[in-house]
Amino acid sequence: MTPDVVLRYADRLLPRYTSYPTAPHFTPAITADDYAGWLAAVPDESRLSLYFHVPFCRSMCWYCGCHTTVTGRDDPIARYVATLRQEVALVARHLGGRRTVTHIHFGGGTPTLMQPDDFLALMEDVRRHFAVASDAEIAIEIDPRTLTQDMAVALSAGGVTRASLGVQSFDGKVQRIINRVQPFEQTRNAVRMLRAAGIRSINMDLLYGLPGQTLTSCIDTAQRVLELMPDRLAVFGYAHVPNFKPHQRKFMTEALPDGKQRHAQAEYIAATLEDAGYQRVGLDHYARPDDPLAVAARNCTLHRNFQGYTTDSADTLIGLGASSIGRLPGGFVQNTVVIREYLQAIEAGQLATVKGYRLTAEDRLRAAVIETVMCDYAVDLDAVCRKFGADPNALLATAGPVLDTLVTDGIAERRQHTIRVRPDARPLVRAVAAAFDQFLGKGQAQHARAV
Repeated sequence: MTPDVVLRYADRLLPRYTSYPTAPHFTPAITADDYAGWLAAVPDESRLSLYFHVPFCRSMCWYCGCHTTVTGRDDPIARYVATLRQEVALVARHLGGRRTVTHIHFGGGTPTLMQPDDFLALMEDVRRHFAVASDAEIAIEIDPRTLTQDMAVALSAGGVTRASLGVQSFDGKVQRIINRVQPFEQTRNAVRMLRAAGIRSINMDLLYGLPGQTLTSCIDTAQRVLELMPDRLAVFGYAHVPNFKPHQRKFMTEALPDGKQRHAQAEYIAATLEDAGYQRVGLDHYARPDDPLAVAARNCTLHRNFQGYTTDSADTLIGLGASSIGRLPGGFVQNTVVIREYLQAIEAGQLATVKGYRLTAEDRLRAAVIETVMCDYAVDLDAVCRKFGADPNALLATAGPVLDTLVTDGIAERRQHTIRVRPDARPLVRAVAAAFDQFLGKGQAQHARAV
């Protein structure tokens, strides 16, 4: 793959494909009544995954693309957690029976701003209404700047098996620009607290493409992170969408690294981590070779959902909390983003769904192809289409011309109905997945750069 090809593709705006169709294509045509019906129709034998969104932080990071709000008070968070507990009971009633849960993930915001007792009470309710598997993965996202010893102990007592710590960059200059000053020692202390409490699996999140970042600062950050010996790392490219997130206007667009620079930053971080023995997993994750994520990648059993790459193979994902998204056999549903509206709906005993998407057979087929490309860097269209009773030639009728260009540009290889991303082009895997996206370019969706 030549440098000019990298430049040509790196600045393209493409979905991250944590779902298909992507969230911008959800519509208000899907209502709380649809969600209730879809919940009731979930087969008894289905395995569930639960996602809890806690949209509160103590300060706003200027790069943030999440649905969150800043509060210095604990009362709003306590009321919100009490409402989450109500939603757990409400959803369980609609499902009927005590369904099996194999994965639980807490995101935000900063979920660990919950009081320890409130977190434990929430987990007790989850176990009361659902049959949480003995080997279930329970993960939580953490801002090391606000983690307390009491909360670390509560996380362990509540069954948390994996903690994901936001780092982004250890470059002091970059930290000041993005409004997230977080010294290395603060992160190290958080890791020590978690490990002392018994939480052994530690993830860390890094960003590249931030204003002020250089190759040197990216490498330095990766090397400092390695001192903390995380089990996994996620290395994301900063997504600049100031029309969607007005606080990102703090950054001047011309101060951001261009596609060539972003690609170099990502690859230098990758080289640093791989030299240290980490296995590259999919587009942007890294794991120790014995970590379940790395094992899944080697065995082609990796999955992708709203939390990124995962071993979660649950049939149904239940989203809880304001803005959370669920995926059911019937389609996608999303709760209202507005916290006040979420509280009012759930406290009144009503589901908080405001939009979603009803999946068609074509959507399910394309979703399977896109997920396979994103996870395995390759897809056998004959094998996937066979599962859905579909014709691979019909799929290629629209994707074929795009794939031909990708082959010409040295990004993909094609042998009959098998498509493979070339090893040196793996950072551009989203461009290959996009060939099968029939929604791309339609509507007002804003996406991140391909690299």
